[in-house]
Amino acid sequence: MGRSDGSAQSAALDEAAANTVLFYPKLAASAAFKTLFREGMSLVEDTAAYLDGPGREESRSLPRAAALAYATESMRLTTRLMQVASWLLLQRAVNEGELSPAQAQSEKHRVRLAEQNVACPDELFEQLPEALRAFSAKSLRLQARVAHLDRALAEAEAAHPAPRGAVAEQFERLRAAFAS
Repeated sequence: MGRSDGSAQSAALDEAAANTVLFYPKLAASAAFKTLFREGMSLVEDTAAYLDGPGREESRSLPRAAALAYATESMRLTTRLMQVASWLLLQRAVNEGELSPAQAQSEKHRVRLAEQNVACPDELFEQLPEALRAFSAKSLRLQARVAHLDRALAEAEAAHPAPRGAVAEQFERLRAAFAS
């Protein structure tokens, strides 16, 4: 295979990449994202209502070890949901044009979608109220879905960065000129 064959293949790959329709950025702006957003925000609200009401009452009747596990798991659950809600709100702001993808990216460092598990061993987790266990399971599934979408969006952005507009290029030239 000669050098010209390699450059022809490279040109064909470049053309294919330029004509590729990116699925995940479209998904992030789709009805499916809106559904995910509603599910996430609903889970945040329902969990808060539970923890402030029935959950508080249920935790009072738990044995000491289970009460400590309840407190730890409820803190993890709250943190996990706040991280997911932050990501969803950032993505919605991008979708609605309130933030540019670059602005959202600079804010994203505050959102950690690190995978979490429950905070206690299985046998202790089973002693926790059923509602708390259910909210924890739902939050873990939601977090996994959001983390998957976040990784896919990041990979799509890395593979196909947004084209720079003429105005942005002019500003960059002006900055470079005045920086000298």
